[in-house]
Amino acid sequence: MFAVGIDSGTQGTKVLVVDIRTGKVQGRGFAPHVMIPGLKPGENEQDPATWIEALETALSVALRAAGIDAARIVSAGVSGQQHGFVPLDRDGTVIRPAKLWNDTATIEETREIIDKLGGRDAVIEKLGLDLAVGYTASKILWFKKHEPDRFKRLATVQLPHNYLNYHLTGKLHMEHGDASGTGLMDVRRREWQAEAIEAVDPGLAEKLPALCHPSEPVGTIQESFAAKFGLKKVLVSSGGGDNMMAAIGTGIVAPGVCMLSLGTSGTCSCFSEKPVVDPAGEIAAFCDGTGGWLPLLCTLNMTGATEAIKSLFRLDNATLELLASEAPAGSQGLVFLPFLDGERVPALPQASGVFFGLNRGNFAAAPMARAVMEGTILNIGYGFARMKELGLDTIEIRATGGGSKNRLWMQIAADILQKPVVTPREREAAAYGAALQSIWTFLRAKGEDPGITELCSKMVKIERPSVDPDPGHFDVYEALQERFQSLWTTLKPEFLKHRNLPDRS
Repeated sequence: MFAVGIDSGTQGTKVLVVDIRTGKVQGRGFAPHVMIPGLKPGENEQDPATWIEALETALSVALRAAGIDAARIVSAGVSGQQHGFVPLDRDGTVIRPAKLWNDTATIEETREIIDKLGGRDAVIEKLGLDLAVGYTASKILWFKKHEPDRFKRLATVQLPHNYLNYHLTGKLHMEHGDASGTGLMDVRRREWQAEAIEAVDPGLAEKLPALCHPSEPVGTIQESFAAKFGLKKVLVSSGGGDNMMAAIGTGIVAPGVCMLSLGTSGTCSCFSEKPVVDPAGEIAAFCDGTGGWLPLLCTLNMTGATEAIKSLFRLDNATLELLASEAPAGSQGLVFLPFLDGERVPALPQASGVFFGLNRGNFAAAPMARAVMEGTILNIGYGFARMKELGLDTIEIRATGGGSKNRLWMQIAADILQKPVVTPREREAAAYGAALQSIWTFLRAKGEDPGITELCSKMVKIERPSVDPDPGHFDVYEALQERFQSLWTTLKPEFLKHRNLPDRS
């Protein structure tokens, strides 16, 4: 018997076919997504039809690669990019393109909701987390204000992974994990928050599906979809946001380990058995995909920054690593603020990137390439320190995402964060986590329940040895971290009221 794990991300859809008894990946598929072209700065949208087409293409490829009888597939799980807004009408038809997680055109709407709820501190008190630009709530208000005629047709709010579940099963659904990133939910009580919903629209409550525990399946795949691929009865698990599914796929289902994801965005998260509310609102107290919580740091700029420097110097991944390795740790004093798309943490949605400290010695390709890689991790380092302040220390970091394939980048992460870094054998953590969650759900439905911790312990394999931090680099990076933070705090000194950082403005 086999499970299917689906990860519908910003850049494309990945599908894995996984043996439900061993966790071994039998087949893989991928199909790219396209963005809506010609949008205004800050706007990032995709047509959900693109996701459907990519899912079907990637699934076909994965099934062929697995070389199995598709009738042996018994479960499927979907991971999707968080915070996106998919508006459906009464017929279940998509009304407009989906606004994505990295759409920052809703700054004014975010401020409006925060003001209606009584300010940022009141928002954290009501929701258990801050309302970041990019959360779904502000996208719904944007829709209401900018496209009122279309908004009148809105019958159901779905997130990207929920919409794919709807396509697979015909059922409208939301679970705690992905819903906790909407800005409409009290993450501590795991229920919709009436005041936040009212602040967006008085009629919104009836357009939100009931919330479900992530262990509860959505249903079975519709016959119309199954027939295309030779599938039979396939149980579809709740799925979740990509961060929730990647946490399962890397084994972040118990305290003591941390996930570092180096993808389009950069995230750092830990498992917690109770909600971890950050009074400063920088660490999001999300729910996870197992029934616990996933306190999470999210930065908007990770591989996007390295792609930019690769494009500038016409590098591929291998030559980027080789070039950056020619510069010493600390890039000869050069600091890069990687805020090419604004930033979520620190909350600088209108910021831009900065090279600081250029001189004749470091005005060269190698120090600049290394500074970009260091800058993305220094940005994670700021939030990582905040997580430690909240009691979320860890003994090991598990890295995933495209950036985890870069050995130098992993060494930089180990040195800046001062923790050993390992990589799971299966690098497609979100798709793999979606498959594992579906296996867990399937076994529970059969009356078997190994527990998600036991299941992940058995199936998530870690590459050894680890990338260990080099103590010889600690002083250099601690000084660079201090300089990094002093630079962005001059951009937004009001942040200092939340943090014990020196005012260097």
